[in-house]
Order: sequence, then C-alpha cells, then structure tokens
Amino acid sequence: MDLSGATWRKATRSGNTDCVEVADNLTEVVLVRDSKDRDGGTLHVTPTSWRSFVGLAKQIGSAA
Repeated sequence: MDLSGATWRKATRSGNTDCVEVADNLTEVVLVRDSKDRDGGTLHVTPTSWRSFVGLAKQIGSAA
C-alpha cells in the first residue's frame, strides 16, 4: 500500500502543543502518529474503526 500521499493534520484545539496527528485522506487506511516522534511508529486502522473511535470519543467528551 502506498502511503506517500498521506496528508497529516492535528486537532486545531491542540495549538502549538505536541499531540496525535492523523492522516485520514487515504482510501484504505487511517494513519495515526505522535507529533513529538514523527519517525516513530505509525498506527494503521481501517476507516470504519477510526469513525467508530471518533464517534465514541465525541460521546464521552459530551458526557463529561
């Protein structure tokens, strides 16, 4: 799988702090990495799993 077209972004609320970056512009995979260690490991998840994770995180965040 060619990952060279990944476009990385981080949450706008994180400002200038280090956090998680996500590349969700690829068709078959969503990539997740630590912005402090961009050359470290990269988590690969399916788009369906990523949508489920984000949906659950939003539910938990709105309940807090």
